[in-house]
Amino acid sequence: MDAAKEFARLSGALFVDGGIRPSTATARKAVIDPATGLKLGEIADCTPAEVEEVVARANAAQRTWWAESALHRSEVLHEVARAMRRLKPQLAELLTRETGKPYKESADEVDWSVTATDYYAELGRHSHGQVLGPAVAGQMHYTLKEPMGVVVVILPSNFPLLLFVWEAAAALAAGNAVIVKPSEYASLTTLKFMEAFADLPRGLVQCVTGGGEVGRQLVEHSDTHMVGFTGSVPTGQAIARACAETFKPHLIEASGNDPFIVMPSAPLQIAARAVTFAAFMNCGQVCTSAERIYVHTDIYDQFARLVVAETAKLRIGNGLDKVDVGPMGNAQERDRFERLLAHAVEQGASVAFGGERPEGFSAGFFHEPTVLVDVTPEMDVLHGEVYGPLAPLCRVSSFDEAIELANASPFGLGATVYTTDLVETHRAAREIQSGMVWINAPILDNDAGPFGGRKMSGTGRQLGTEGLDTFRHTKLVMVDPAADPQDFWWFPYSDDEAWNKR
Repeated sequence: MDAAKEFARLSGALFVDGGIRPSTATARKAVIDPATGLKLGEIADCTPAEVEEVVARANAAQRTWWAESALHRSEVLHEVARAMRRLKPQLAELLTRETGKPYKESADEVDWSVTATDYYAELGRHSHGQVLGPAVAGQMHYTLKEPMGVVVVILPSNFPLLLFVWEAAAALAAGNAVIVKPSEYASLTTLKFMEAFADLPRGLVQCVTGGGEVGRQLVEHSDTHMVGFTGSVPTGQAIARACAETFKPHLIEASGNDPFIVMPSAPLQIAARAVTFAAFMNCGQVCTSAERIYVHTDIYDQFARLVVAETAKLRIGNGLDKVDVGPMGNAQERDRFERLLAHAVEQGASVAFGGERPEGFSAGFFHEPTVLVDVTPEMDVLHGEVYGPLAPLCRVSSFDEAIELANASPFGLGATVYTTDLVETHRAAREIQSGMVWINAPILDNDAGPFGGRKMSGTGRQLGTEGLDTFRHTKLVMVDPAADPQDFWWFPYSDDEAWNKR
């Protein structure tokens, strides 16, 4: 594949009715390689008429898709997974060029998308409801699982393929159609990804590019029936408010501010490697990154030295080279991160490693992985999503204090604890207020287990059986095959059941 030619082919395009075609929109946005600062292509800010078209086509395709058997949908989704696997080298290269992440992380993202698709291909035909014990003898009471209709998926740029599949595979397995509005910083790779869905019924999966106005039209459209969103809190709140106008179901994954607790019983060398990975994977641009690292005072100094040593080993550079950490996704995010870091230093934190733009990288949006020490609980850096290459270490005096600080956040996505103390393990699982808790196994996902947060981290769940039901209505059906009179509660009421004043 010639990446330049492929980006040129995808520039200014939409994926509509089963194929790539040029948008009629005149508004364009440049796509910049985060590692070089050079233009890769451009995306169209698609027109209202184009949105209307994809919504209409999606509704028609959804009715056809739902009319098929669950077995047929399963077989087709397995074919989609196989297509993803065939496209893996091309997708991984384009994803690295467009978002900056190391090629290994891009390839992993494709692999994870494959397994999630295969998982939902099977889960979607496993159960379409259940038979209930009837409340009246001789009747049949059961539930049916039915699709929402047309699902809108609005995404960020950090995991554009995987986060799409987490929602789209479940939605398709449930019988829905899907329209994706990708991030403006990952649209070209998402358009390429649509090739994996090309053999589905035309219009069942479509991709429209553009900014907030495109997303707003999709969310507010009377013929879209559910919205899945991953991104910032303000945008998530705006989408939830818009959906509330018509009680449109929505799934919101807004932000994370995940704690990472290290206790004296932990194997410190392994815990230091774990923190380094959890803080700097994808240059820290992960919603479940370790962003508040609470370390017991008895091991704090030793652990800080180990984290610095592990961070110093990381190779920085273009994601297509032999590196561990690439650039941040765009200039605006790097500038925001640098302001956050400078403010932390102003408040008294000390840079133990990093803290600057790396030497030899005059182009692109690079920043050194940075370790902060002397961080205290009241500092602003611990109270919002960092979303950048930062590991802030805060000293705690006890496990109780660590739990209290972990919960003292408006967010509740994930949390990691390193300990070999069985009591601390069980307390962490019970007491930490988050959607996921990882004990000695940071930021793992499992297709069969739910992903999602509490508090300001959002509503709803992706993955697992919960993720499938997110995209399904449940209908209760009650049947009396004999059509018997139900005199036990019909008119006329018995005189014997009237109120007796005596």
